[in-house]
Amino acid sequence: MRTIKRIQKITPFLWFDNRAEEAMNFYVTIFPNSEITQLKKWPEKTPFPAESAKPGTVQQGVFTLDGVQFCAFDAGPMFKFNPSISFFAIFETHVEVDAVWSQLIDGGQILMPLDSYDWSERYGWVSDRFGVSWQIYKGKLKDVGQRISPLIMYSGKQRGNAEGAMEHYMSIFKNASSEGVAKYTAGEPGPEGMVKHAQCKLNGQTFMMMDNGTDADIPFTEAISFYVNCEDQEEVDYFWDRFTKEGSESVCGWLKDKFGVSWQIVPQFLTEKLALDEPEKRQKLFEAISQMKKLDVAKLEEAYNR
Repeated sequence: MRTIKRIQKITPFLWFDNRAEEAMNFYVTIFPNSEITQLKKWPEKTPFPAESAKPGTVQQGVFTLDGVQFCAFDAGPMFKFNPSISFFAIFETHVEVDAVWSQLIDGGQILMPLDSYDWSERYGWVSDRFGVSWQIYKGKLKDVGQRISPLIMYSGKQRGNAEGAMEHYMSIFKNASSEGVAKYTAGEPGPEGMVKHAQCKLNGQTFMMMDNGTDADIPFTEAISFYVNCEDQEEVDYFWDRFTKEGSESVCGWLKDKFGVSWQIVPQFLTEKLALDEPEKRQKLFEAISQMKKLDVAKLEEAYNR
C-alpha cells in the first residue's frame, strides 16, 4: 500500500459505521486495477465523541477503483447510505457485468433486476452489503470516459431539479461541459419533461444526474459527500461561498448545497499533511478542524507547526 500525495479534484467520500476497512477491501477485489492507497486509524484520543471516532477504525481511507479515487472513513451510525447517490459502473461485455453484479449482490439487495432494458442490453441496480448503491451497465466505456461515475438522483421536493443542478455545478467548476440531457417523454415510466439521464464533466470528471422516475422521496444524506481538493485559501473561499449561497454551512469543512447534496471543501495543505505518518501532528489538525466551519488554512498551518 502506498501513500498518495494528491487526490483528484472531486472525490466521492463514503461515511461508514465501523466497516470502512472491510468495504474498501471488498471493493478493490471486485473492480479491475484497484487498490487501497491510504489507510489510517482513529487513535485512542480524538476531539470527537467515541461513537463517531472509535479507536482502531478508519480515520482516513483512500482507494482507487480502476483509476477513480474514493475516500472513506468510520464516523458512527448517524447517516445511512441510500440510492439518492449511486455509482454508475460501465463494462463492455456480459461477462464483466455479470461478474461484478454477482459479487455486489452477495449480501446486498436488488433495486432493479439485472436484465435487458431499452437503454442497455445488460443493466441492473443493486444496494450492496454495506448499503452503497451501484448501477451496473453494459455499454461503451468511451461514451462515459471513466469506469465509475457518481449518479445523483433528485427526489421528493428536489425532483425536477436534475437539469438545474447540473447547470449549477457546471457554473461553479472550471473546465465543465454538458455531455447531454435525456428527458422522459409521454408514455415512458417517469414524469414527462423531467430528466431520466443527464451527463456532464466537472473539472474533467464525469458526473450523472437524474430525476427520480417514481414518487419515492429518497433524501440526500451525509453518508455520501463530495470532497473538493482546493489549492489554497482563495480556492476554499471560492467554493465555500458558491456552494453555501442558498445552501447551508456545517462543520469541519462540510456544507450542503441548495439541493441538499453534501460537499467537503478542503485545502491541499490539509490533504497533504493528513497523508503523512505524523500521528501527533494529525491529531492537532483534527483538533483544529473540529473548531471550524469553513476551513482556515492559516489556522491549520499554525496548529500543524505548534
